[in-house]
Amino acid sequence: MGLSNGTAKPGGQGPAASAAQRPRRSGLIVGIIAIGLVGVLAYLSFRTVGRLDRQMARLSRQTEELGLEVKRAEQQSQVLAGEAAAAAASAQAAASERNQARQAQAQSAAQAQSALAQATAAQQQASEAELRAEKYRQEREAEINRLQQVLGQIAQTRRTALGLVMTLGSKDVRFDFDKANIKPQYRDILNRIAGVLMTLKGYSIYVYGYTDDIGTQAYNLKLSERRAEAVRDFLVKAGINPSIMTTKGFGKSDPLVPGNSPQARAANRRVEIGLVDSTLRFGNQPLPTR
Repeated sequence: MGLSNGTAKPGGQGPAASAAQRPRRSGLIVGIIAIGLVGVLAYLSFRTVGRLDRQMARLSRQTEELGLEVKRAEQQSQVLAGEAAAAAASAQAAASERNQARQAQAQSAAQAQSALAQATAAQQQASEAELRAEKYRQEREAEINRLQQVLGQIAQTRRTALGLVMTLGSKDVRFDFDKANIKPQYRDILNRIAGVLMTLKGYSIYVYGYTDDIGTQAYNLKLSERRAEAVRDFLVKAGINPSIMTTKGFGKSDPLVPGNSPQARAANRRVEIGLVDSTLRFGNQPLPTR
């Protein structure tokens, strides 16, 4: 009995050893479980951290993109602000130009109205002046017709574009060959002519002298000038104002009668008196000599 109770199992393990081993197994299992939990927790933490890193990176990119968009928006806002300022300045300038244009238009309208009034007044004055001029021309025409009629009874008188020309030929005032003096028998004719000319107003008197074809042109020019001066001096002594009289000699040019007969030469030794209406001059042009 005693021997059988005291007999031990091989390996020296008994009930006490088994009881001691159970706690160690439990601790090992717990350690393994703990290690597994730690690993799981570590894995989960790693995944969470990675996901968080990715989210942070995405958020960072989004933040950068938002920052760029904000910067672009600010730049665009500045551009729009500049454009708005330029548009406002342009609008203000346009408004100022419109005001100036309105003022200029109003001024132009006033000037046009004034010019129209002046033109109307000028046209009226021109019409009145034309009527007065026409009336004056009619009066002068009537006077020149009267003069032609009166002087035509004394000597041959013809109309010209500017007045009358009276020819004192061999039948009226005869000049001897190479002479310029006025014979006494012709003074009555010149006195009658002077009496008519003294009544004239607004006329210029031109006295032209001529010779026959005998002699040189130079000599005849001087002789014809002396004949014109002789008639002019007689008229001045008769009472004609010398300031309205002009003399000129034409020598043997422009003969009144062609040929070299004594009768033709006597007719060409003559004086012509031209009457020109000095009030009907054309502008500032001088009066013609003939």
